[in-house]
Amino acid sequence: MTPEQKTAAARNLIENPLTLLLLHEMEQDAVDAIIGAKITDDAKRAAYAAEVRAIRNFRDTLNLLLEEAKASGTRAPA
Repeated sequence: MTPEQKTAAARNLIENPLTLLLLHEMEQDAVDAIIGAKITDDAKRAAYAAEVRAIRNFRDTLNLLLEEAKASGTRAPA
């Protein structure tokens, strides 16, 4: 996959309202599960925290690809 193809695919994902909605709902559900977990259930809270980090990292990676494309002037087709 070329850098231009990666940028175009990232743009398609990040600009898709369904993708944004699903990521937001998944993140919120995991945060709610952390809050709702028993205070003594460290493993469960850690697992859900890892899920939140993974979702945020995915979203950040998509945004980073788009920012790098803008900075380098290699704009992918919309």
